[in-house]
Amino acid sequence: MTELLPIFLGIGTGVLLGLTGAGGGVVAAPLLILTMHQSVASSAPIALIAVSMGSAVGVLMGLREGIVRYRAALLLSLMGLLASPVGIHLARLLPNLPLLVAFALLLLYQGWRYWSDEGIPQDQQPPCQINPSEGRFIWTRRCTLTMMRMGLLTGFLSGLLGVGGGFVLVPAMRRHTPLSIHSIAATSLMVLTVVSTGGLIQWIAIGNIQWRIGIPFVGGVLVGMAVGRIKARTLPEALIRRVFALLCVAVAGSLLGKVLWAF
Repeated sequence: MTELLPIFLGIGTGVLLGLTGAGGGVVAAPLLILTMHQSVASSAPIALIAVSMGSAVGVLMGLREGIVRYRAALLLSLMGLLASPVGIHLARLLPNLPLLVAFALLLLYQGWRYWSDEGIPQDQQPPCQINPSEGRFIWTRRCTLTMMRMGLLTGFLSGLLGVGGGFVLVPAMRRHTPLSIHSIAATSLMVLTVVSTGGLIQWIAIGNIQWRIGIPFVGGVLVGMAVGRIKARTLPEALIRRVFALLCVAVAGSLLGKVLWAF
C-alpha cells in the first residue's frame, strides 16, 4: 500500500489541478508531508513537478488563444529564477516546524480566497498601462519595478515551499495592471511554468528528489489531470471553489495539528 500511496496522491493532486488550474498545486506538498511523512524540503521538489505540469497545460491553452503577455512573462520569470535559489537555500536551512506553520497559513489564505467571491481591488492609477494603439505595456520605470517585485516574490515562494506562487502573482497583476483576468491567468501560468521548472532543475542538481516517490506521483498527476479537466466542464465553478477552499482549510488544520503534536 505504501508503494501505491504516491500514485493516489498524484491522482488527487492532478484532479485538483485539472479542476482549479495551477491553484491545486498548493496542496501537493502538504499532502506529501501529512501522508508520506516528508519534510517541507523533501516534498517541495516533488510538488514543483505537479505545479510545472499543471501550469504548462494552461500555457499551451493561452498560447493558442494569443493572450499571453510575453515581455511581462519573461521579466517576471527572470526575477523569479533569480529569487528561487534563495528560497531553496532557506528551505534547506530552516527547521521543518516553522515551514509547516508558514504552509498552514498559506493554505488558510488560499482557502479564504477561494471561498470569498469578492473581487480583487485595482489601483486607481495602475503602474502598468496599456498603449491603446499597440495593445502593449508602456514600460515605465514604475511598471518595470512593480513587475520585478512581483517576480522576485513568486520565485522566492516557489523555492521555499514548492508552490507556484500564482496565488500571489494573479492578485498582484490584477491590482497593478488593466489586463483581463484571462490574460493575467495565461501570463501567470507561463511564469509559473518557467520558475517551477527552474526550481525543479535546481533541486535535481542538489540531489534532493526521492524518485521512488516522485515518479509514481507524476504518473498519478497525469491521470488525475485528465479526469479533472473532464469534470471541470460538468461541475459548477462555485461548487469547485467551495470544495477546494474547505480542503485547503482541512489540510492547514492537519499541518497545525502536526506542529502542536511535535511539542
